[in-house]
Amino acid sequence: MQGNIHVFLLIAACSFTAILCLHLPVTDQERKSAKGIFIEVNGTQFVKDSQPFYINGLNAYWLMSRASEPTEKEKVSIALQQASLLGTNVVRTWAFSDADDYIPLQTSPGFYDEKMFKGLDFVLSEAKKNGVFLILSLVNNYEEFGGKKQYVEWAREKGQSISSPDDFFTNDLVRRFYKNHVKTILTRNNSISGIQYRDDPIILAWELINEPRCNSDISGDTIQVWIEEMSAYVKTIDKNHLLEIGLEGFYGDSIVERKQFNPGDDVVGSDFISNNLVPEIDFATIHIYPEQWIPSLSIIDQFDFVQSWIKVHIRDSDKILGKPLLITEFGRPWLNSGLISVNERDSLYQIVYDNIYASAREGSAGVGSLFWQLLVHGLDGLRDGYEVILSEAPSTSIIIYQQSQRLLTLNKLSDSS
Repeated sequence: MQGNIHVFLLIAACSFTAILCLHLPVTDQERKSAKGIFIEVNGTQFVKDSQPFYINGLNAYWLMSRASEPTEKEKVSIALQQASLLGTNVVRTWAFSDADDYIPLQTSPGFYDEKMFKGLDFVLSEAKKNGVFLILSLVNNYEEFGGKKQYVEWAREKGQSISSPDDFFTNDLVRRFYKNHVKTILTRNNSISGIQYRDDPIILAWELINEPRCNSDISGDTIQVWIEEMSAYVKTIDKNHLLEIGLEGFYGDSIVERKQFNPGDDVVGSDFISNNLVPEIDFATIHIYPEQWIPSLSIIDQFDFVQSWIKVHIRDSDKILGKPLLITEFGRPWLNSGLISVNERDSLYQIVYDNIYASAREGSAGVGSLFWQLLVHGLDGLRDGYEVILSEAPSTSIIIYQQSQRLLTLNKLSDSS
């Protein structure tokens, strides 16, 4: 263990080119696992080949769009190599781009850009080469990359009398548009492997929607009905893969007293308890962005919030949901108000990782986390302040690597028991 850390310290301190040269290869066992075994759920645990599977992962939403460009696809390969280098085993990325200002995947309802689709095919292929599983998100709540606003606009163009992006959840035509997209993605024949996505074990899970919110109905009823309908629909097409919603973790009316844990008493039309109790939903998710949600609080108070946010969701996942909990997004800007705050970012990562490791070690529901976000050199236009570029962030990279190693140790203990 200590020797591996020393190797990684050297790697993290090297230049970008040197990192690639020192890339540690994926083991044969990791390749075998990624090629042929669907990740499953048993109670509050993920399992792979009947053994507990703990997750240390990352977000890289941009993979499909860059893989579709011949001059950029090498960056996708590099990112997935680096994900493996960090010891991470799951990457979350977008399987949507709906007639936005960049290259769309879905140009209009039911029509797709084959170039972009081949980019997504390439992402799956490269993930498999590097032994990294994928979570694929199917639509955005926000207007970036089109999202629910674009779906509503498409319906309006077809003569529907709708105006609010929240009509995405209720309008019959919009729901048909979304279902068509789900079916198209799940039944896609990968142009590289020839395998339909629904049959490809490199995909760990589908995500219904990134961060669903419905401010026009904060009771939660609208999103609840939509989740029930769409989760059942996904499972009629694909019973191989796990399914999650894409929730941030906000509590709603199902257990009123839990609302006290919401940041700033926010209620956004979702409900962590009732939404995740839907039978077709296999595991629960939360996100963590204290500097966005409660910016007026001191950093100490923000970190106290993070602790309570994680712990209450783990407890509810254990006691009420009986399902695993995955933190699918967390992060903190490394540059805040012109001040370098790498230490603050590292502190947040450590808090998240320590809570997940403690939960995993105890057999509780908190079994993994994915940081936002990994970038590689040459993608400066995608910097959002949260990016981790390995050669620029040695301290953060080491923290990520160490979490991978101690979760790997738990996996090995499970294998030997």
